Amino acid sequence: MLTEFLALAFFACLALLLVSQWWRNREKRLIQRHTSEIKALNGRLSQSFVQLQAFLDAIQASPNGVIFLDGQRRIKWCNVAAANLLGLNSQRDIDQHIVHLVRNPKFQQYIAEQNFTSELFFEDKALQLYPYGNADKNNSKNALILIRDVSAIAKAETMRRDFVANVSHEIRTPLTVINGYIETLQSLSLSHDEQQKYLHTMAAQGQRLDAIVTDLLTLSKLDDPVQPMHEMVDLHPLLMQCKNDAQALAITIKKDINFNFDIEYDAKIRGSKTELLSAISNLINNAVRYSYKSGSISVIWNKFVLSVKDTGCGIAKEDIPRLTERFYRADKSRTREQLDESASNGSGLGLAIVKHVALRHGATLEIESTLGSGSTFKLHFQESTQH
Repeated sequence: MLTEFLALAFFACLALLLVSQWWRNREKRLIQRHTSEIKALNGRLSQSFVQLQAFLDAIQASPNGVIFLDGQRRIKWCNVAAANLLGLNSQRDIDQHIVHLVRNPKFQQYIAEQNFTSELFFEDKALQLYPYGNADKNNSKNALILIRDVSAIAKAETMRRDFVANVSHEIRTPLTVINGYIETLQSLSLSHDEQQKYLHTMAAQGQRLDAIVTDLLTLSKLDDPVQPMHEMVDLHPLLMQCKNDAQALAITIKKDINFNFDIEYDAKIRGSKTELLSAISNLINNAVRYSYKSGSISVIWNKFVLSVKDTGCGIAKEDIPRLTERFYRADKSRTREQLDESASNGSGLGLAIVKHVALRHGATLEIESTLGSGSTFKLHFQESTQH
């Protein structure tokens, strides 16, 4: 009896030991499996976090502003561009109502009316709100705001309007003169000398119109971002051509100008011959037009610098920064009083052409002038353009 009891106890203990071992093994397997699942989940979470961070970094790098709002129009996130454009703090202003931070009346009305089908323009900024996602208990959706700086566009539009107005004015003036003289010739019986006088003035105004159109076409070509084919240009014959043209202009407008050209016979520069000729001839012809009845003009090439110096009327200090603007002329009344009509018969585009040619050749334009004592225009070329 005792033997049977001991045998039964032995097998019971053995069974208990086996069950315990099985249970421990099962727990170990479960722990290992859950550990693997947790590691996998952590890996996916880490990957998702990296992707989210990359997405936020990409938005952060955008030059345009991005703002995420909840249904109550509280800021949940914004990038640096949005903070800068709207004067926000990307950390402190989180969970703040955007209408409490952006106090512009147009913006307040835009949010209140909830009509987000078009952009809102205010303070040189363009903004649009895009609702997305499911509506909350107040029937409001989360929203994305995109905002961009349109000051450059506004400036370009202003420049375009000014340019059109200037072109219209510059073209209208000679056309008015020509049409007026045509009506006079048609309605009045004039002597031969009077007719010739009128025809001469009409021809001069026609030439002015032609100069304006030609210079506008030149500027249009210079605005092309495609760089011209550069070649080695012999400066000596190019400057001699400019000299001949300037002498002819001086004779035409009845001015006694002494020209002094100082340039080595073998001087060369890499660039576009056509563009360089246009720029240099504009500088020299301007010197002729803004000289008195008699004077001198010096053109010198020295150490990659081309200078054109005249003894004309000079330029006021406040006018110099604007000389390369299209159609800008310094003090028209002084021009008419001290010089003659030849100074105002140009297209008003010459120095704008010079500036564009300089930029396309890596050069800079320097202007030195004293009112009443002449002017010096210098084109500084890079040494690399000599090879």
